[in-house]
Amino acid sequence: MTKVGDVEYRIEQTARSGMRVPVTIYANDSLIEKMQTDRTIDQAVNVTFLPGVKKHVVVLPDGHEGYGFPIGGVAATDFETGVISPGGVGYDINCGVRLLRTSLNEEEVRPKLRELVKEMFHAVPSGLGNVGALNLSTQQLDNVLAEGAKWAINNGYGTQSDLEHCEENGTMKLSDSSKVSGDAKKRGAKSLGTLGSGNHFLEIETVNNVVDREAAQTFGIGRTGQVCVLMHTGSRGLGHQVCSDYLKIIDVASPNFKIELPDRELACAPAGSREAENYRFAMGSALNYAWTNRQIITQRVRKAFERVMKMSESDLDMKLVYDVAHNICKVEEHSVDLANPKKKQKVFVHRKGATRAFSKGNEAVPKDYRTIGQPVLIPGSMGTASWVLLGREKSMEVSFGSTAHGAGRMMSRGAAIRNYPYEKVRQDLESRGILLEAASKKGVVEEAPGAYKDVDSVADVSDSVGIGTKVVRLTPIAVVKG
Repeated sequence: MTKVGDVEYRIEQTARSGMRVPVTIYANDSLIEKMQTDRTIDQAVNVTFLPGVKKHVVVLPDGHEGYGFPIGGVAATDFETGVISPGGVGYDINCGVRLLRTSLNEEEVRPKLRELVKEMFHAVPSGLGNVGALNLSTQQLDNVLAEGAKWAINNGYGTQSDLEHCEENGTMKLSDSSKVSGDAKKRGAKSLGTLGSGNHFLEIETVNNVVDREAAQTFGIGRTGQVCVLMHTGSRGLGHQVCSDYLKIIDVASPNFKIELPDRELACAPAGSREAENYRFAMGSALNYAWTNRQIITQRVRKAFERVMKMSESDLDMKLVYDVAHNICKVEEHSVDLANPKKKQKVFVHRKGATRAFSKGNEAVPKDYRTIGQPVLIPGSMGTASWVLLGREKSMEVSFGSTAHGAGRMMSRGAAIRNYPYEKVRQDLESRGILLEAASKKGVVEEAPGAYKDVDSVADVSDSVGIGTKVVRLTPIAVVKG
């Protein structure tokens, strides 16, 4: 590994026999040091062995060890001769982040904050249980898997504007519920509208620092002290089961593909094969489930604010700023030929713990943002800070239109449990004016702020490289944990 820039490291294709492309890592010295304590870099090198992989494998500043791919990893494989690897998406398909703005300032919310966070906690079921979730019929679930967030809007959960400010407008057209197993559907039928456990959360945040005023005002979050809501959740047990099912299917079929890989967790299927196509259709269904899930939570949060603040939805102006996925595989067009950088070709972009960061002018960016670029949402750890970044042309050139998806873990959940007693975590948060409601004590200590990397460092690296530049820093005043 060679340092080739202030925040850029490179592993050349010649470093190990069998590598098809090099590895590029965007990190500062402390972040790269952490990556070297686990399998992050080895996993990135392993990804370069995938057939049809293009240009380079990218590790983003929040990179850490995952299943198959490192979390914070991006790779593009050829649309015709490449492969699709479920490990390049992960178990929580379309785990993603959604930001809502409001018309409120912190001083208006503070007197009712405890009541508000309790109302949100009860309005949005969290943890592993399903009490309070929508109980869907078989037909309703199939409709969700086909229509995505559009289903939620058609059933009274939000507005057309929500769809316009969501990646893929909240609906992945390439989906087929018949490719989703009965076990996955059983897990999904009673979980819609729930937050989930682990690192999933709902946070009430305030605008702490405006760096790019033009972009901030375009996104509607240009006022210091302005109250926003950030949510992080995904496709729940349905998506997890889809991943498990297709890892097994592809693993069983892999001898027929005659693909040799250094890690079994990278099990993959050739583009166009039955296994690859079925996974794409099932994954699309899980993507739609997740977007629907976040849409239902959005409307429940709006109603909670209405009840507690005693204001109408229009007066609250709780508009969706953006919703972006960070565990996904999609067909996109990118420049992957070093000899002809202006030529673009279709590739399967695997983003594993990575956020799309498209630049201005791209038709995939909402119309009202298209003159500046796509909002990028980088959640921090519980009780620290989060960032809104702006997608830039540089990301299209060097990272397949991607940047980091969060702070990234610094220590395992087991280590966090050993190091951070629940009462201390809670007291530390409340001493800083951050209220906490949680489904379990264990879930709180596993996600203690000290268990994660410094989100400001992650944002700094992204900004320095130019793959996502700073717009607004947000700080939490209340946290609802799964």
